[in-house]
Amino acid sequence: MDGRDWGKFLLPYQQAVEELKIKFKSLRKELKARDEYAPIEFVTGRVKRISSILEKARRLNVPLDRIETGIEDIAGIRIMCQFVDDIRKVAEMIRQRKDMMLVYEKDYVTNYKDSGYRSHHLIVEYPVQTSLGSMPVLAEIQIRTLAMNFWATIEHSLNYKYKEQLPPHVRERLRAAAEAASLLDTEMSSIRQEIVDAQQEFEESAGTVRNVLNAIQELYFFRKIREAAQFQLRFNELWEQEDIRGLKDLSAEIQDALSRLNKGGGH
Repeated sequence: MDGRDWGKFLLPYQQAVEELKIKFKSLRKELKARDEYAPIEFVTGRVKRISSILEKARRLNVPLDRIETGIEDIAGIRIMCQFVDDIRKVAEMIRQRKDMMLVYEKDYVTNYKDSGYRSHHLIVEYPVQTSLGSMPVLAEIQIRTLAMNFWATIEHSLNYKYKEQLPPHVRERLRAAAEAASLLDTEMSSIRQEIVDAQQEFEESAGTVRNVLNAIQELYFFRKIREAAQFQLRFNELWEQEDIRGLKDLSAEIQDALSRLNKGGGH
């Protein structure tokens, strides 16, 4: 083993993971704020353990002084999607970004592995700004559905247990489970529009409730106690009746009242 300081070596990779996680989470948040469909469900990230780096270097015959270029997934980002089509959308978004450079892709969704593994991998070069200047870091971005991720997590655990030598009966069961996960993704895609519509309806409802309650709080701030209490009673009735249309009308009415207060100086 070389005498490198592994703590310092991994610092840029840790920084890359944290920054990339923030960027993809912010992208999801921005799309939601614009009332656009967000193909990203959630984002995770990790830096490979030193033992795993050394093991992979040995397996791939990568000299220790070439680990930076020979092992591409020291920094890893995982993006989960609801639908298979979302994977393609997210991959296209990454291709178009100017803050990272795509090195190459591996499409294991269309061309899944014999084991049943499905995922879309992109290797990117990401510039990390360090105290010594800009440093290009390789990172692997995996994009997969929730079903694909569930299967891959189980496979990873089993491979660890059996040291990559899975017994034939376990391998066959895993392949069958991969087919079941793929079937689930296909079924979800077939009713995608209904699912998306239901989720948007829920988001709209939650947003309306939030707006009404925030506006009522603002009336209390202006010391319009009586008006605020009356609006609160009406909100309670509409909420009990699950009358979303009524809540939207109430929200508009309270906003009108607040506008008049703001124009009149509040007090």
